[in-house]
Amino acid sequence: MISLKTKLQSQNWCLSKILLILGVFLVIETLEYSTPSDYVFGYLHSGAILLVNSWFGEKATVQATFVAVCLTMLNAWIPGREAIRISTVASRVIASMALMLTGFLSQRLRRSQQAIALTQAKLESQEQLVRLREDFASTLTHDLKTPLLGAIETIKAFQEEKFGTVSPVQQKVLATMERSHETSLQFVETLLDVYRNDTEGLKLNLNPVDLVAIAENVTGNLASIAANRRVYITFSYGDSDFRQSLWVLGDTLQLERVFTNLLVNAINHSRRGGNVEVVLESQASYQIVKILDTGAGILSHEFSHLFERFYQGQSDRQAKGSGLGLYLSRQIIEAHGGTIWAENRVNSTGAIFGFKLPVYPHSINSQ
Repeated sequence: MISLKTKLQSQNWCLSKILLILGVFLVIETLEYSTPSDYVFGYLHSGAILLVNSWFGEKATVQATFVAVCLTMLNAWIPGREAIRISTVASRVIASMALMLTGFLSQRLRRSQQAIALTQAKLESQEQLVRLREDFASTLTHDLKTPLLGAIETIKAFQEEKFGTVSPVQQKVLATMERSHETSLQFVETLLDVYRNDTEGLKLNLNPVDLVAIAENVTGNLASIAANRRVYITFSYGDSDFRQSLWVLGDTLQLERVFTNLLVNAINHSRRGGNVEVVLESQASYQIVKILDTGAGILSHEFSHLFERFYQGQSDRQAKGSGLGLYLSRQIIEAHGGTIWAENRVNSTGAIFGFKLPVYPHSINSQ
């Protein structure tokens, strides 16, 4: 019943539009045929043509334009009360050309509007799909944390022989299982942080911190990973041969993650026996950190994708990561008001990943 009522209302509205357009044509023809042929009112058909195009589409627009042109030209001979002059015919030809141009442009405009509407609909559907994917990924990663934590605690309980004696061989297997689960948990937490930062923004706990102290602390934590890959980590303080402090206003935990991501990335890219150099420089406005590796370098087409989510590059790394470390590092550095970048080394093989953060001058004076 409701659909029938809606259908009747639609038909009535369509009939009202047709009557309105016919009324416009009737008014224009009354003006045309009740006045001398020298007076050209055919231009007024443009309004009717635009209405037809807006309400009824291309075919009806062509028909309305044809009728308008014919009626405009016929008034040069009908009703035939006066002699036909060349100037009169020329004026009506010009008016007819203007009507045809109006019909053509109105159709082009309609197609453009339809294309724009279609593009907007596609963009909206893509945005909805992206939001659904991100919500799904965020929910999934959040739910994965609980079983992973439970598995790690269970493995630790076995290692501590809470369920009985464990042989040395079994201890090695359990240690491998623990590392595997810890890696998975780290990936899940990183993924969760990435999606949370994208949707809610990165919340920072800002305090004066020394980048040198953070770099040394993270390097110590990664010493075993570097040793396993036979990669040596060294420090350089720019133009100074002595250790110096680089103070910034930052979140210690988040900046530690940046150093960890960049150093692990450099270790994984470096060949065995290679060297990773941490360069710490202080400038007037910025504290600069550069991490240099001795790997194969960065391919030219990779630069624009390095800090995107899940991008891992195509170089021959010693170990594959999640593709989230650099993206998360960019989020953290930009949240601190800094800049992060990558480039190839000039005088040797390898890449440079660096970032700079605004100087915190009050802490410099308190060194």
